[in-house]
Amino acid sequence: MSATSRVALVSHPDCLRHNLGAGHPEQPARITAIENALKESGLWSVLEHVRPEVASRVALERVHTARYLDSLIDATPRSGLEWLDADTGLCLTSWDAALHAAGSGIRAVDDILAGKYQRAFCNVRPPGHHAESGRAMGFCLVNNIAVAALHALAQPGISRVVIADFDVHHGNGTEDIFSTDRRVLLVSSFQHPLYPYSGTHAHDGYVPLPLSAQADGEAFRQAWRSEGLPRLESFRADFIFISAGFDGHRDDPLAGLNLLEGDYVWLTREICAIADRTAHGRVVSMLEGGYDLAALGRSAAAHIRTLIDA
Repeated sequence: MSATSRVALVSHPDCLRHNLGAGHPEQPARITAIENALKESGLWSVLEHVRPEVASRVALERVHTARYLDSLIDATPRSGLEWLDADTGLCLTSWDAALHAAGSGIRAVDDILAGKYQRAFCNVRPPGHHAESGRAMGFCLVNNIAVAALHALAQPGISRVVIADFDVHHGNGTEDIFSTDRRVLLVSSFQHPLYPYSGTHAHDGYVPLPLSAQADGEAFRQAWRSEGLPRLESFRADFIFISAGFDGHRDDPLAGLNLLEGDYVWLTREICAIADRTAHGRVVSMLEGGYDLAALGRSAAAHIRTLIDA
């Protein structure tokens, strides 16, 4: 990346207003943990700060059925919580948070294509990669990365996109949404077996990189080096998206991999290098998992620093 190019941090205060209670791991403090780490590292002042609009209904319906979207609106409670499953729920302001989370990727795509900056990290929640076209699950309401990818594909000159997903959980929603769309390649590393206990079968448009419990950074790097990155590069995408889940960190309480910040730095650098060769450097990264706040902050800051420096 040239010295004059910029990286944006795309976020919105409404993403703090999705709150499922103090005991829920997907908590508003995830956003502030990343913000604090960026401030402590000196990166906060380097980034272009961008506030997105809400995602339009047109953009959402490229990904989700109208019936599903209406069901989320109808289920939104006037007070308290409404649980969609054991893990996934709504409060009064959850839908506003979800609309701004999905809108962040749209704003990043539009600004990058307009030349305002070259890469972006969307510090938003609720996360998205488990949300299927017609079902919420795994803390996810709207599939943010899918909304961004299909918005990009609707723009002139964008005909192929890649989604690199390194969250510790398989992004079943993203795989479901793009299962027949050959304009999109999903490359995904994840611990297996682990929720949602799926994703090990490769097919056209999908490259799984399952990792055993307790796998370390070397196993993670080898999986991406041997199969993931070559497939990502050979696809020759016009835009690269990252589902950036940091719950593979060894300190994370919800999984069992042993990754460290340096592993995320390595993969981010490799993805950015491919983006420079095939996609005019265009990268949009979106927050997925990561539930140990200290590890999340350090890992996300290292990832964002690499988006700046790579």
